[in-house]
Amino acid sequence: MKNYNKMKNFWQKLNKPFFCLAPMSDVTDAAFRQMFVKYGKPDVLFTEFVSADGLASDVGRAKLLRELYYTEAERPIVAQIFGSRLENIEKAVKLIKKLGFDGVDINMGCPDRAVEKQGAGAALIKNPKLAQEIILAAKKFGLPVSVKTRLGYSKIDYDWIKTVLEAKPDAVTFHLRTRKEMSEVPAHWEVWPRIAKIFKSSGIVLITNGDVKSIEEGQKLAEKYGINGIMIGRSALGKPWLFGGRKLSLSESKNSPWPELSEKLKIMLEHSKLFWDLYGPTNKNKKLFAGHQKNFAVMRKHFKTYVLGFKGATALRAKLMRANNPDEVEKIMNEFLHT
Repeated sequence: MKNYNKMKNFWQKLNKPFFCLAPMSDVTDAAFRQMFVKYGKPDVLFTEFVSADGLASDVGRAKLLRELYYTEAERPIVAQIFGSRLENIEKAVKLIKKLGFDGVDINMGCPDRAVEKQGAGAALIKNPKLAQEIILAAKKFGLPVSVKTRLGYSKIDYDWIKTVLEAKPDAVTFHLRTRKEMSEVPAHWEVWPRIAKIFKSSGIVLITNGDVKSIEEGQKLAEKYGINGIMIGRSALGKPWLFGGRKLSLSESKNSPWPELSEKLKIMLEHSKLFWDLYGPTNKNKKLFAGHQKNFAVMRKHFKTYVLGFKGATALRAKLMRANNPDEVEKIMNEFLHT
């Protein structure tokens, strides 16, 4: 794969405000990202997070390479990793650079208990010295290094925010909640002016994440708070056209024509077929994925978000949740559209 590391610090070249698709575990795989490339490409794409410990081992690397598959059309593309062992962070970043990624992102905000038990993710908020050492270790390879984190662990912690600043990553994404809050409270936009003041004149690109539902809303927030970049996660699920500013308004009445709904379901089917082509039993990347296919059940979380907001959605969604391949998805979809 062609090496584009020459785009050193691409973060500084982005027009502001820019928009990113958030890295989401078991969601932002290559099939998902490529749907956005086709229907409304964001300014920056991320892989789902990958274990640095896994990438540092021969066995783990063979399996995890499938998570680091991308196409040239996805650039700039950033690989997100998690971990707490410095030597493995270095091995992982070295591999990511070799694979030609435009940047590497260190996850320091994931609240998953299994990740925290490894001393990684949000656990690093409670270990600021190690967090800084990890950022510095990643920076050794000349690849742009970014961090995705939260406002604190149990409370908003400005010392933690200053800790991240001191390690001088190229970019930082702040999920505007604490680890304790998960996603159960509204994002704390009220703290952003203070964060911006802390990072003023640092040259570090700042990105916000939390509760933004559309490009229009993100642009208004960026103008109000002077934000460099906006990251959108959950609100983009089932909407690969979102970053293109397009809207599909679905009819609530089954007695009226549904061109929008028909198109949306066809996009869902296209997504299913692409997932099958990349990760199914007859995938087109046999050598790369070396037998490590993904279960088609991964698509179910996407069916939940594609099939919402119209009459008959609940029954259709229930049938799709039992589909085992794109052929079954197509049959179920066609039966719904023609009844």
